[in-house]
This record gives sequence, structure tokens and C-alpha cells, in this order.
Amino acid sequence: MALGQTSLNDYKYIIVPKQFDGFKKENQYQTSTMVKHYFTQKGYNAVYDDALPNDLNSNRCLGLLTSLEDGSSMFSTKVVLHLKDCNGATVMTTVEGKSKEKDFKEAYREAIKGAFRSFDSFSYSYIPKQENTNQVNLNFKGDVKKLEEKNEEAKNYPKKEVSQESTVERQSYKDRTPIESDYKKADTVDMASEELATTNEQSYQNYEPVSSEIKNVSEQALEYSPEKIDGVLYAQELPNGYQLVDSTPKILLKIMKTSVSNYYLAEGVAGQGMVFSKDGKWYFEHYDGGKLVSEELNIKF
Repeated sequence: MALGQTSLNDYKYIIVPKQFDGFKKENQYQTSTMVKHYFTQKGYNAVYDDALPNDLNSNRCLGLLTSLEDGSSMFSTKVVLHLKDCNGATVMTTVEGKSKEKDFKEAYREAIKGAFRSFDSFSYSYIPKQENTNQVNLNFKGDVKKLEEKNEEAKNYPKKEVSQESTVERQSYKDRTPIESDYKKADTVDMASEELATTNEQSYQNYEPVSSEIKNVSEQALEYSPEKIDGVLYAQELPNGYQLVDSTPKILLKIMKTSVSNYYLAEGVAGQGMVFSKDGKWYFEHYDGGKLVSEELNIKF
């Protein structure tokens, strides 16, 4: 399976392990060296897993991790390469590279080279993903003309003189634009309201109590419920701390350094509190509705 060029163009780095699974030694038979070499030769930014750049170290989702599947037998060497994203999902699997060379080093070189035939069909060019998918493209073509047309239409209408009042006790709307009135005096008077329409004034006054939709501060506070944080968080360094993001990436918490090591002030979608390390694990403690809540976090620094 070899996915399209666009999928690989979404990733800035290819991460190559110094020791592939199933091998007893680091860079055994120069497998890591050859894989990194062929990726670089194809135009990819390949890096070893123990020498990650700062941006990749802060956000592992910028890179794809390489794994080598060794299907060798007594008579032949067979390898397949897999590229996986930060969530462990396979983005690409190469064809199987084969070799019947007896020397292991030469056999793996030939097999790995054969697997890299999967990259011959397209060229690589990193295209950063757009973080904001809700961008709006504005096109002002013709808007000036439409505005001029609306202004021209407005000239044909007399200017309106309007006054409006809206309170809990009193609501009124007055339009003082001269109009022709066909108002007829009513035989009865409604004591709950007063209506008046003349050539000089129109108004409607309602003296019945108006229910209010306004909630006080305490009622609004009861409706707030902080989000619970799940999954892996990736720490991106800030001048005075870190911001913790998920794989989308969405910022869930910002943690600020204190005078105590591994003890941070925290604020984000889950509320305000403290993030600290205890017994090799990270915890986020905060108050929810007056109750102290402690959540274990999975942070990747």
C-alpha cells in the first residue's frame, strides 16, 4: 500500500530509529544509516529519533515514524517499510524489497533500496497544514458599486426621525416621519395599553410588566463546567512555561513556571489550578463547583 503524495506532503520530518525492532544492535547491518540516506536522497528531511529538532520535539505530529518489517528467511532478505503518524496510524507502507545476497550488510542495503521504489512515482514537498480551517475569503469585487446603488436609493426616501425606549418598566417606539394617517378614534379604551397615531407622532406604550431573561452572576457560574482532559498532551515550550496541546493540535492548558521545580500554575479549558509531578506522574488539580479534583495527565515533553 502506498498512499498519495499529498499525504506525505503534510509532514515536515521522517523519523528514523537508531535501532529498528527485531534487531539486536543499534544500526545493525547499517539499516538505520541506509534508510536515512535513501530518505534524504529522495528529498525528505530525515532525522534520527535521538536528535529531534525543537519544533518536532514539541509537536511529534510534524513527523512520521519509520518502522522496518523484516521478513527474511534462510535464503533471502526481505524488508517492508511503514510510516506512521503521531497517533500510530499507518500513513504509508512500501513494497517489499528483496535480496539473495549472502553478506547481511549488502543484502539489507539491496532490500531497503528495493523498498524505496515506492517513492519513485512522486516528488516530495512539505506543505504546512492550515490550523484554522474556518477561514473566510472576502471578495470585495462589486461591493463598491452595490454600496453606491444603495446610497442612491436612500436619497429617494425622506430621513426618518426615530426615538426608541426599551426598559423593563417601559417600552416605546416613536417614528416622527410625516405620514398620512387614517386613524379612527376607538369607541373603547384599553387600560393596559395606550395607542396614538397622528401625522406628527406614532407610539405604542405597554405598561404590563416584562419578564427579564437576565441571569445573575451566581446563576451563570452554576452553568459552567470545565472540560475533562484525556489523551496524550504535547508540551510546546513558552518563555515562562509550556502550552499543552492535543494531536489536532488544540491548546488545552497553559502552565507557567513557579519557584518550585516541576510545579506549575495552570489555566485552560479545564479551569485554573496547578500542574505538578509526583512519583514520576503528572497531575492537574483544580476546583470544580467547590470540590477539589485531581486528574492524571499524559504529558510528552
